[in-house]
Amino acid sequence: MPLPWEVVSALENTADTLICNATVVTVNPGFDIVKDGVVAVDNGRIKHVGGPGSFPADAAAEVIDAGGGILMPGLINTHTHLPMSLFRGLADDLPLEKWLTEHIFPAEAAHITPATVQNGTMLSCAEMLLSGTTTCCDGYFYEHAVAEAVAQAGIRAVLAQGVVDFPTPDAPDPEKNVDRAVEFVRTWKNRHSRIMPSIFCHSSYTCSADTLQRAKQAATAAGVVFQIHVAETQNESALAGIPDGVSPVKYLADLGLLDEDTLASHCVWLNAVDISILGDSGAAVAHNPESNMKLASGIAPVPALIHAGVPVGLGTDGCASNNNLDMFEAMGFAAKLHKAATGDPTVLDAETVVRMATIEGARTLGLDSLTGSIEPGKVADLIVLDTRRPHLSPMYHPESHLVYAVQGADTIHVMIDGQMLVRDGRLVDMDVGEIIARAAETGAAIAQTDSRGP
Repeated sequence: MPLPWEVVSALENTADTLICNATVVTVNPGFDIVKDGVVAVDNGRIKHVGGPGSFPADAAAEVIDAGGGILMPGLINTHTHLPMSLFRGLADDLPLEKWLTEHIFPAEAAHITPATVQNGTMLSCAEMLLSGTTTCCDGYFYEHAVAEAVAQAGIRAVLAQGVVDFPTPDAPDPEKNVDRAVEFVRTWKNRHSRIMPSIFCHSSYTCSADTLQRAKQAATAAGVVFQIHVAETQNESALAGIPDGVSPVKYLADLGLLDEDTLASHCVWLNAVDISILGDSGAAVAHNPESNMKLASGIAPVPALIHAGVPVGLGTDGCASNNNLDMFEAMGFAAKLHKAATGDPTVLDAETVVRMATIEGARTLGLDSLTGSIEPGKVADLIVLDTRRPHLSPMYHPESHLVYAVQGADTIHVMIDGQMLVRDGRLVDMDVGEIIARAAETGAAIAQTDSRGP
C-alpha cells in the first residue's frame, strides 16, 4: 500500500529535478525511511517523496541517480565562527583562557580584516558544503564580509555580528558595539533569502550586564536570534564577576536574556536548576562535543536537556578549537561521548543524534518549518551520500551508518534551495584551489606573529 505522499496526480507530475534510487532518510515526525525512494524538487521546494516509480522520471527536467546511496536533509551546524578556519591548528592543546588571550585574540587583532574574514569564510563554506552541511549559524567580527562570502558560496546561514566590551578589529570603540550589531541586522534582514541576521554577545565575561541587556533588547526588537556562549567553563562565573552561588544561566535569566529566541552555546556546567530554567524559558542549546573535549571544558548534560524539553542542536565550533567543520564527525562524537559519560549505551541513540544534526538544529534556529527534514513543501536542502564504500558496507540501519560510519567525505551531491552546489563530490561554482591559496597566504602571515612561531 503506498504511503500517503506517494500518489501523484496527473496535474502535479512535473519537476525540475528528480533524485531516484536512494535510501531516503526523511527525518519527518515518524522518521520514515524509504528504500529505493525518490524525491522530486520543483522551484526550490520538495514536491514529492515516495517509493520507486511513484513519480514519472520523464516528467523531470533532470534525473539524478543516487546510486543506492543515502538521501537525507542537509546537516545544520548550529555553532561556528567561519573566519576562524584561518586559525586551524594555530594554538592547540591549551586551556580556553590561555588559548583565547595569548593566541586567538592577538591573532585577530593583527590579522583580521574584511579581506581575511572573507577568505576564511569562503574556506569554511567550501569545507562545509563538501561534507554535507547546508545551514550554519555563525558569529564573528566584520560580519558584513562574512555575509558577502556566504551569499557568494550559496549556503544557508544565520549570521551574527559579534559584541564584546573591548576594542575589536571592526569596532575600536566598544561603546558602539551594540550599534554596530544593530546596523548589521538592518542591512541584512530581508536582503538575501538564505541569510538570516542575528546578534551575538560573546559571553557574560566579555560583556557587561548593560551590554547584554541592550543587545538582547535590540535582537528582540528586530525579531532575530540572540546568541551567547554560556557556562562553557567551570570558572565562568568567577571570570564574569557573577556573585557567589549564582550560575551563568541564572545570571542570564535574571537579566531577561533567556527566551525562545535565544541560542545558548556550549552549556557544559549546568546544575538541575539551570536545566529547569532553560527548559522553562524556551531557549535552545548548541552542543559542541569536539570543541568541549579538545579544550577540556567538560561534557554538557545533553540527555538531561533533551529530557527537559530544551531544543538541542549540534555544532562544530570554529576550526581553531575543533579543528574541522565535519558534522558527521560531530554526530559520532556526540553519540559516543555521552554513552561513555553516563555508562548507558542507549543514551543519544542514532535517531536522536540524526535529529540533532538536522530538524532539531533547524528548530534551535527557528528554521524548522523551512528546512531540516525531507517533507513536501520544505526547501530542497538535500545531500546524497555514496554508500558504495568499504566502511559503509553492508548497511542494515541507515541512521546508524549516519552516526557511526559515514564521513563528510562520503558526500557526493549537495543541493540548497533546489540548486546543485556540489555535484559528484566537486563544488560547482567555487574554485577550491584559489580559496586554499588565499588561506595559505594569510596563514603564513599569522604564523610569523604568533608566540609559538611558525
